Amino acid sequence: MRKMVDCRDHPSEMNCTLVIAGEEEEVVRAASEHAVAVHGHPDGPELREQIRSSLKDEVPQHA
Repeated sequence: MRKMVDCRDHPSEMNCTLVIAGEEEEVVRAASEHAVAVHGHPDGPELREQIRSSLKDEVPQHA
């Protein structure tokens, strides 16, 4: 099952609306890069674990 993470679940001053979906490792990698580059979070294992724990199963739109 594909996983997803939605920036709207983590309110920020930027009101970011990005949603990232894909295989778990792809989502964790892309979301951590986004969190560092756009939101200024420090990179590290803690960030990736935080992201991994907030992943949700993607609900297929075309099922």
